[in-house]
Amino acid sequence: MKKTFPFSFEFLYQVFALIVIVIIVHAIYVAVIRPRADAILAKQAIAMAENKSQVMERSVFVIIRDYEQETCFILMFWAMAIMGYKAFKTSRQRALLQMDLIPVAEGVRILPEDTRDVSRQIQALPAQQRDALVPRALLAGLQRFSTTRNIQDVASATRAYCDSEAERLESELSMIRYIAWAIPSVGFIGTVRGIGDALGQAHKAIEGDIFDVTRSLGVAFNSTLIALLISIGLMFLLHQLQQMQERYVLDAETYCDQNLIGHLYVK
Repeated sequence: MKKTFPFSFEFLYQVFALIVIVIIVHAIYVAVIRPRADAILAKQAIAMAENKSQVMERSVFVIIRDYEQETCFILMFWAMAIMGYKAFKTSRQRALLQMDLIPVAEGVRILPEDTRDVSRQIQALPAQQRDALVPRALLAGLQRFSTTRNIQDVASATRAYCDSEAERLESELSMIRYIAWAIPSVGFIGTVRGIGDALGQAHKAIEGDIFDVTRSLGVAFNSTLIALLISIGLMFLLHQLQQMQERYVLDAETYCDQNLIGHLYVK
């Protein structure tokens, strides 16, 4: 009995992409971002001690230095990796729309008796192409035409395949939507943590040392700022991917109508 692998390639890709992204982003934070941010904060602390009225310039390294921002960037790159894979997969399947999967000349009709020969040409495609939406919809339509000899049933079968594919693609975007929801939530966690730290150091502000309090408040606002900016960009990319997939499904349905249903004929 043939054993099937329990995990799909896409699942393994997502796990591997997450591991690689965590390693790379954390390494950049440890080697570059946090050391530079700590050096800037140290200089600001000295300057604040010498002149409390001095206005401190905001640095990008300080804005993104905390753990919440690091987590947001990890989630952002992970979602982008997933969307990149789905966009590449959709583009590769979309290339089938340029192929003549049913090589029938203009004006030639396909009878129910011809469906087996036409189906063999589609089944001869490589497995990776045969599992795409268009070949599956064409095969379903040909099989229905051979069984029922009804063109309306063929149209219903191909449309049902396209509708089910649209629902499947929509459901597969749930992980990306969860990440887009989780990023602002992580930012709000940083806000709560920063405000809590600021309240815990309120006695220093009463004594005149406001640097630690402002630093904690900076954590609160910076984490929310970065999280919201990332979420806005991520949702834009998500809508672009969804639009790309919807157009592919609609074009596949049109392909079936023009290249299959338009050539069917019943005596």
